[in-house]
Amino acid sequence: MSETFLPRQMVVTFHPKMPAAHQEAEAIVAYLKERGIEAPKGSLNDESLRKRVKDGHFDMLVAVGGDGTMLRAGHLCAPSKVPILGVNLGRLGFLIQVERGNWRSYFDRLFNHEAWIENRMMLHTELIRHGELQGVWYALNEAVVGRGQIIRPVQLAASVDDLVLARYMCDGLIAATPTGSTAYALAAGGPILPPELRNILLVPIAPHLSVDRAVVLSEGSAVCITVNSDNAILSVDGQQPIGLAEDDRVNVRAGEYTAQFVRFDDPGYFYRNLTAHMNQNPSLGLTR
Repeated sequence: MSETFLPRQMVVTFHPKMPAAHQEAEAIVAYLKERGIEAPKGSLNDESLRKRVKDGHFDMLVAVGGDGTMLRAGHLCAPSKVPILGVNLGRLGFLIQVERGNWRSYFDRLFNHEAWIENRMMLHTELIRHGELQGVWYALNEAVVGRGQIIRPVQLAASVDDLVLARYMCDGLIAATPTGSTAYALAAGGPILPPELRNILLVPIAPHLSVDRAVVLSEGSAVCITVNSDNAILSVDGQQPIGLAEDDRVNVRAGEYTAQFVRFDDPGYFYRNLTAHMNQNPSLGLTR
């Protein structure tokens, strides 16, 4: 656990398409004002607010929404090393420790020096075509090379540190962070990794007569995914997919940025949060 954390200049953000998140953000701003703290408020689409975050005007960002909101906040805040405190209004909240009904008590604990900063690895993903760099993306969860709208498997080859690992005929290959091990990678049958690790997790999606096991790479290792079909796409943290061509290479390594999250209690919170979620799926209306 790192040293305790107490912010001095906060900003409150919310999911732009979630009215309840906007209302909760207003309540948080009012609470902070009662504590003598003037915190600006805006949606994560507010470009002027985003610029202020990038320029280092704040030392903590409050993100009100769900896990998707936390992903967007992570992309925004990581380069500027701004810690994020999430307030969950979504369905699952794997990334969020604070719920809608108890954020006041957690803010009280924050001001009582009971919070600490958790650092989570991000991925640096780049697309190489004909030897030229086409783009760079950062992921908190995963980079996925998969099939596009044409419903047939893709052929992929994965190399780790320039050594051939495996060839796949599959619906896709996930390169996930430990954070992403509880997202798409978990749904594809991958293992769950503790969030403090800095290992890349490779998980094939519906492999056909191919390697069907997930692989955890050594810390510091990089993976190169070569596309051997014409129907593949690249999707980073579920963002707009990028069309891939045959012989394209997608290189994935640990990123130079880390996402910082404000946490409470001991690091065992992760396992308690995980256990609470694994026996229920509110998306399907199933609770046990």
